[in-house]
Amino acid sequence: MSRTLLDSVPFRFMRWKFGLVGEDARTEKTLEALLARTVSEANPVNAAVVLAFDAVHDATGKRDAARTHFEVANDYVRDVTRKYRGLLYGASIHPYRRDAVAELERVARDGAVLIKWLPITQDIDPSDARCFSFYEALAHLGIPLLSHTGWERTLPTANDRVADPALLAPALERGVTVIMAHCGTRSFFGESCHVDSFMRMAREWEHCYGDTSALNLPTRAYGWRRLLEDDVVREKLVHGSDWPILPLPPLRRVGIGGALSLMREKNWMKRDALVKQRLGLEGEYWTRAARLLRLPSGSKRPG
Repeated sequence: MSRTLLDSVPFRFMRWKFGLVGEDARTEKTLEALLARTVSEANPVNAAVVLAFDAVHDATGKRDAARTHFEVANDYVRDVTRKYRGLLYGASIHPYRRDAVAELERVARDGAVLIKWLPITQDIDPSDARCFSFYEALAHLGIPLLSHTGWERTLPTANDRVADPALLAPALERGVTVIMAHCGTRSFFGESCHVDSFMRMAREWEHCYGDTSALNLPTRAYGWRRLLEDDVVREKLVHGSDWPILPLPPLRRVGIGGALSLMREKNWMKRDALVKQRLGLEGEYWTRAARLLRLPSGSKRPG
């Protein structure tokens, strides 16, 4: 993590909230154990995908250290998820990398259940032809792509022109199962909203889904009404928590009394799930992720 990110208000708050003192291996161990304990106590969630995060790469496929503020290595996430029950390996590979397909094949052998992108932070244009061979490899291996859609303000922006879910059409055309994180919602008031774009694609493509991570933030909660009232789109929602982002119950949908009751739950991952149960999400919503990730029957399954 860059000094800029470590000193930012959101990260200072999270480090204070979870008692993360220092910046060495001991802090990492503390966070690993905290995550494993959080998942084990987060019923109805019984597993979580832990996400790696690749560096920014330039147009030639070279790592751009100057614009990389946040990086989590695939092998680190692989090793952590092997140590703890209930944790699944989510890898991250920048598609411009010259070894992108080779790295995809390697993480697949190591048990990665999905690939994570955050285009506006990693400077990825999902519609760029440089991604096409990567999409074909993803489809061949049957590994879903979890790609952030809409805006992001927790991490620095590297490319503010790639927020629209429509840019992921080439992946869908090549048979990739795409999970559009946050369903195209904006992250702050005044930003452009891409929920319409997400909903249109979810209706058009059978293998297009949206995850509900961070929708229990006040700036994104506006999306609930439209997502839940469309019967087709509702069946394309996948549970996601975006932990350790703080979940706040949407007052307009659960009321003051309901919100106060839900806020008593101190486990943020469990609270996020309880809010979604209160919103009426049930049945296949809680097992859809396991199906998309092709987890064996009886194995650990993400809620």
